[in-house]
Amino acid sequence: MQNQITEYKVVVSDPDLLDDLLTEAEALLRPVAMVEGRVGILVTRHALGRYTVALDEAVPFGETYERTIL
Repeated sequence: MQNQITEYKVVVSDPDLLDDLLTEAEALLRPVAMVEGRVGILVTRHALGRYTVALDEAVPFGETYERTIL
């Protein structure tokens, strides 16, 4: 995964945009995950309106997991 983006930070104050922004970040990471062939995608909520969407080896390939760390 050299020179590949493996994480996006999503910061949003308008809740109406949240789903679209998270979906977009996941869609951008999906092709990178496919090339790697062994990682999934983890969406983490850090605080109200603050998320990361990242490739994660603990997530099975082809799956997206969500977690909250507050």
